[in-house]
Amino acid sequence: MATPEIHLHKGDLPAGLSLGAVIAVDSETMGLDLARDRLCLLQLSAGDGVCHLVQFARGDYGAPNLKALLADPGVTKLFHFARFDVAAIRRYLGVDCAPVYCTKIASKLVRTYTDRHGLKDLCRELLGVELSKQQQSSDWGAAELTQEQLAYAASDVLYLHDLRAKLDVMLAREGRDVLARACFDFLPTRAALDIAGWEEIDIFAH
Repeated sequence: MATPEIHLHKGDLPAGLSLGAVIAVDSETMGLDLARDRLCLLQLSAGDGVCHLVQFARGDYGAPNLKALLADPGVTKLFHFARFDVAAIRRYLGVDCAPVYCTKIASKLVRTYTDRHGLKDLCRELLGVELSKQQQSSDWGAAELTQEQLAYAASDVLYLHDLRAKLDVMLAREGRDVLARACFDFLPTRAALDIAGWEEIDIFAH
């Protein structure tokens, strides 16, 4: 893929921006505890090599254009590890994302020959792309993000459409596409359980 085109927006997407029927989405937070660590950045891509980043100031989550897009039932939101991102979006933007697709869940359902389901692993095996994770642990709450941070954030969404296409073929081949869809449909509920305090408890266990 050529050098991505990155657009950084403060607080919200511009009005009138159309990203199509399937948008790749990812989030960057201050950490992995949603009760403590705020949402700092949301990345979106239509799968065309262009990435739109929405940066949030602390406590400022108005973002009406972004919220309308995320809540649109006619737009599929494509994630890798949707459970966390959907929970972060619900917790800080007050939006239930649906419908959703998760490449990590799809991978776990069909790539049963490995226990490596990270985005970097998927991109390497299925697309022949090497991702850098150098900026994974950095200060996403900074007022000014570095070019390296922006490039890292963009890389988390630029390949999800291609990964979905590969994984969909595998899901259909193994007869697990219906099961995958049921898992995706449950994700907003799984996120709500996480936020409500059941993140480490399996309510389906005996």
